[in-house]
Amino acid sequence: MRIADILRVKGDPVVTLPPEATVRDLLGALAGHNIGAVVVSSDGAAIEGIASERDVVRHLHERGAGLLDAPVSTIMTSPVRTCAPGDSVEGLRKIMTEHRIRHLPVLAEGGLAGIVSIGDVVKSAIDQLETEREQLVGYIHG
Repeated sequence: MRIADILRVKGDPVVTLPPEATVRDLLGALAGHNIGAVVVSSDGAAIEGIASERDVVRHLHERGAGLLDAPVSTIMTSPVRTCAPGDSVEGLRKIMTEHRIRHLPVLAEGGLAGIVSIGDVVKSAIDQLETEREQLVGYIHG
């Protein structure tokens, strides 16, 4: 299975924020879209960083409530690991596990083409196992 297969099922919209948006704006976007990370991008296509719930928690612990009015660029992760639509889900699962990454933007033709979360990867593995189970049961029954 390929990353493109996951995007075909889940869709390719990606929530982005400009680097000057505040951490408060980030929290609003995360809560409003029920997501765990946003891509930081000035133009909605080029990736400057990624900011997640984890980034907020780590920096909030260090800097206190004043962090909420700081630019998201001060807490984002950069550079960002990315993947391509043709990459295998198996390979992505290994990268996400080894590097403890929960979200990877998908790049195609030099631009942002989607984002894949660890939840998407796990769901695809479960779906694949279910399909294989159904095929085996069908084979056994005739």
